[in-house]
Amino acid sequence: MSEQRRFFSHETLERNVGWLIIATIAAVAVAGLVQIVPLFFQHSTTEPSPGVVPYTALRLAGRDIYQREGCLGCHSQQIRTLRSEVERYGPYSLAGESVFDHPFLWGSKRTGPDLARVGGRYSDAWHQIHLQNPRDVVPESNMPAYPWLAKNLADASTIQSHLIAMRRLGVPYTDEQIANAPKELEGKTELDALVAYLQGLGINRRYITVDEVVAK
Repeated sequence: MSEQRRFFSHETLERNVGWLIIATIAAVAVAGLVQIVPLFFQHSTTEPSPGVVPYTALRLAGRDIYQREGCLGCHSQQIRTLRSEVERYGPYSLAGESVFDHPFLWGSKRTGPDLARVGGRYSDAWHQIHLQNPRDVVPESNMPAYPWLAKNLADASTIQSHLIAMRRLGVPYTDEQIANAPKELEGKTELDALVAYLQGLGINRRYITVDEVVAK
């Protein structure tokens, strides 16, 4: 075997940890690019799914509270393509449902139930009670209470800047929506905003049956 062929042999990689690390990183990077780059050009991943629209100002404020309070640490918003998952939570998640999400809040931890299809399952009053004292509606719940949400007013001072930033990221907010955003939050509490956010999750596919999902 020539010196050049010996240099690029498996034996060289196996005996040289540095080259093995470099070769592994290169292989993973190429494989990742082959899988990820095409997704940026597919309509199924870059166009919103039917019924998916940009968040209203109130729901966007609620999404911020959802992140601030660490809800995504215990709740996922990604339903896997397994029959057991769609039987429990509803239709599996599609990339087109999250095109207006910056950042994505899919998550993977499920200390609590998946929330991808929680919209419309319960009334606003149920969510309000559940957030202020979870055990009043789910006695076995180990979720902490968030009573301050009902006392704090939703922050209307930064909502316009948030919508402008989202528009720069590609969310099609109009000048009128941005101008009216503070008015939408007038008199609303953080509890109102968070409930509005939760009530909109997954309603675009809320009533698809399990059999319809499996058939796809």
